[in-house]
Amino acid sequence: MSRAWQALRALRQRLVGPTKELVGTDQFDNKYYRVPKHESRTGQIIPERRFVEAVNREAYQYQIGDFPAEWEAWIRKKREDPPTIEEILRNENYREEMKQKVKDVSEKDKLLQAKEYEEGLVAEPSHTQVKGHASAPYYGKKEPSQDPTSTANTFQPGAWMPPGSGSSQNK
Repeated sequence: MSRAWQALRALRQRLVGPTKELVGTDQFDNKYYRVPKHESRTGQIIPERRFVEAVNREAYQYQIGDFPAEWEAWIRKKREDPPTIEEILRNENYREEMKQKVKDVSEKDKLLQAKEYEEGLVAEPSHTQVKGHASAPYYGKKEPSQDPTSTANTFQPGAWMPPGSGSSQNK
């Protein structure tokens, strides 16, 4: 490179800042860039910046999994070197194997639980009905209650009787 070209490049970097460098792309065609550490016009040191130009540019359209975990770790500076496509594919295969193993273990556990329930080794979980739930017979209506209830401006006392003054003692 000629000295004139080097001088122009240095002047441009001093005035505008360094240009972004393409570091790599992923299987979704997202492009990953970095802007190296540099000094601004005022002499301030600007740290390295990493970012992605996504295929799907609208922020509200991003979904979990749009960016591989390896690239996200690189962007967040959790790793120094950008990932290779081989590394991403290897990790993806590993994740799929783990999902399958978890599914197999879960199925075995369900079968074991069913067997234990059949043999009477474990009590079946009880199903309780929650008061005021949509499936309750009094949902949305005034429900008879032994306890006092209060909702904002209304108060309804409960049907409490002092101990020992019940109708069973009056006989």
